[in-house]
Amino acid sequence: MLQTYSAHDGTTLACHVSGAGDPVICLPGGPMQSADYLGDLGGLPAHRRLLMLDPRGAGRSAIPEDVSSYRCDRLVGDVEALREHLGLDRIDLLAHCAGANLATLYAARHPGRVRRLALITPSTRAVGIEATGESRLATARLRRDEPWFAAAFAALEAIVAGDAADDDWKRIDPFFYGRWDAAARDHQAAQEGGRNEEAAAAFGAPGAFDPPATRAALGAFTAPVLLLAGEVDLNTPPDVVAEFAALFPHAEFVVQPGAGHFPWLDDAHRFTTTTAEFLARP
Repeated sequence: MLQTYSAHDGTTLACHVSGAGDPVICLPGGPMQSADYLGDLGGLPAHRRLLMLDPRGAGRSAIPEDVSSYRCDRLVGDVEALREHLGLDRIDLLAHCAGANLATLYAARHPGRVRRLALITPSTRAVGIEATGESRLATARLRRDEPWFAAAFAALEAIVAGDAADDDWKRIDPFFYGRWDAAARDHQAAQEGGRNEEAAAAFGAPGAFDPPATRAALGAFTAPVLLLAGEVDLNTPPDVVAEFAALFPHAEFVVQPGAGHFPWLDDAHRFTTTTAEFLARP
């Protein structure tokens, strides 16, 4: 089911609603990617009612008049408008990849409005943590027995060295999945065209992030936080997620074995069990 609401600037925003029970607001990555690629998050709607937000300008959400409103810190208002639309004092918030930057800024700005925060294979730009090239290479080497490894690893080495050819970025796709099978290939292909490239370019524009201020705010954030890393996730290796988790007073850091950047695809049962149990806690 599709539900729409109005952002504070009047832009009509859409979210995909599934499941029953207390709502969980889900923020996709990309950045500025339609929420379609999240699917049903491995069956999570069997446990909670999910509201998967299409960012402004992507999916079924309208294009705003002011394109500077794509900046991540300004998107915080879209999450707050959804909370107000739902009539909730506090929300459970789940975010994947780049969406974690938005969720983090929301938590920093509105700490009393967040009941639980789940960050899934999160991007860490908002807090100024970066994966090193060696960390990515070390994570990639865990896949050395895969039949596609040699070509993909050569492409990754070129990217890390700053010598990437245009097709090298596509050649590393297998590293983002725990299994590079037909389902993973279909999932990767389905994401084509789902991102608003203009919005993505503006997402991290100057002024979007203030890592020292955000880190200080998170140090006083008292709600429970789940940070879930994929064991073989090239995008956000586990050591990076562990460093992110250390910024929160009450964080649970979990590494899903054998999972890549989309852990609900690699082991749906393990992902939903971990996430649903966290979201069900008092």
